[in-house]
Amino acid sequence: MNLIIPMAGMGKRMRPHTLTTPKPLLKVAGKSIVHWLIEDIAAVCGEPIEEIGFVVGRFGSETEQELLQIAKSVGAQGHIFYQDTAEGTGHAILCAREILKGEVIVAFADTLFRTEFNLDKTKDGVIWVQKVDNPSSFGVVKYNEEGIITDFIEKPQTFVSDLAIIGIYYFKSGETLESELQYLIDNDIKDKGEYQLTNAMENMKNKGMLFTPGAVEEWLDCGNYNATVYTNQRVLANKKDQFILAKDRFDDSVIITEPCFIAEGVELKNCEIGPFVSIGNNSKLKNCVISNTIIGEETQLTRLNCENSMIGNHVCLEGNPKEFSIGDYASMK
Repeated sequence: MNLIIPMAGMGKRMRPHTLTTPKPLLKVAGKSIVHWLIEDIAAVCGEPIEEIGFVVGRFGSETEQELLQIAKSVGAQGHIFYQDTAEGTGHAILCAREILKGEVIVAFADTLFRTEFNLDKTKDGVIWVQKVDNPSSFGVVKYNEEGIITDFIEKPQTFVSDLAIIGIYYFKSGETLESELQYLIDNDIKDKGEYQLTNAMENMKNKGMLFTPGAVEEWLDCGNYNATVYTNQRVLANKKDQFILAKDRFDDSVIITEPCFIAEGVELKNCEIGPFVSIGNNSKLKNCVISNTIIGEETQLTRLNCENSMIGNHVCLEGNPKEFSIGDYASMK
C-alpha cells in the first residue's frame, strides 16, 4: 500500500501560525497533524504502508527531513514531490506519479478522523465521507441502494447531497488513477479553474469502476485556529490513554486536569492546567490558568488566564487576555 499526501497549500487561514510552519506540521496533542493522520490511516489499512509521497511547496530542507522521519516512524519510505503551482487536487496527486502504483490511499493533510471502518478492498475505490450542514463548501457524493456511489459533485450550489468527501480516498489501481488524471491535463478538463480529483473519479465510475463510501465517526478539521484547538481537544479525549502523566512530575503548586499533553522539559509553577491543553518542549509557565489551548515550544507564559487559544513557539507573553491566537516569536507584556 502506498500513501500520497498533498500538502502544498499556503495555509492562509491559519496565519500567523503558518508564517513559520507549514500547516500540516502544526502540532496538536504533541504531534504534527500529518503525523497523526498517517498513524490513523495505517491503523485503517490493516497492512504496512510501503511508500509515502508528500506533495509540498518549497518548504525547505528542514521541513522535508521532518516529513521523511515521520514516514520512517511508521516503517515506510518517504518521498518529497513538489507542486510549484496551485492547479487543483488532481494536479497535486499527479505530482507523485512515481508512487501511483498498485493500491494507493490519497489523504489531504488538513483533516483528521476517527472511525472503526475496515477498508473494503473488493471495490475499485473507497471514498471517506461525513454528513455536513453546508455541503456547498465541499465535494459531495450520492450513492444507490446497493451502496455504490453514483455521482461526485464538486461544491454544489444547489442541494444534491449532504455527504461531504473528507479528503481521504482508496484506489485499488494507482496506475488507473494516474491515467485518468493525465487525461484531465492532456485535454485541459477543469472544474472551477482547476484539475479536480472528482472529475477523474467520475470518468472512472462511467467506465464501470465501483466506488463505495466509507463513513467516519468523527471528522476533525484543522482549517483555522478555532478548529485546530477543537481538534487538539478531541485527539486528547479520543487517545487519552496515551497522555497519562506521572503524578510526581510537578510539585504541589500545580493542578492538572487531564487529558493533557505536556512535553519533556516543561516547567510549571503555581499553575492550573487543563483539560485539553498541549504544551511543547521546554516551555515555562508561571502563575497561569489555562484550558483548551495549544502552546508551542520554548514559550514563556506568566500570569496568563486563557482558554480556547493557540500560542506559537518561542513566545513571551505576560498578561491576561482571555482568548487569542498568537504566532511564533511574538512578545507581549
